[in-house]
Amino acid sequence: MIARRGWFCYNACMNAPLKIIKVGNSAGMILPKDVLSRLRVELGDSLYLSEAPDGSYRLTQSDPDFEAQMAVARDVMARRKRALRELAK
Repeated sequence: MIARRGWFCYNACMNAPLKIIKVGNSAGMILPKDVLSRLRVELGDSLYLSEAPDGSYRLTQSDPDFEAQMAVARDVMARRKRALRELAK
């Protein structure tokens, strides 16, 4: 990676081409070690591919749809704390 004023240059390592390889009957891609460390994942971990509103794709460590659902659930639980406490009895 190329350091630039204390920051790592994003384009130096993130614009490298990735080769698609055959993995059994499927296709796979090899991610460079620095990308794995930025995503904070290791061998065997799951990654999630999601399409952004602008049409680009994002590879993330957590499922964005699940995170959005959990945010709504937390909001409902905070607003309905007393009702949920009564239902738990």
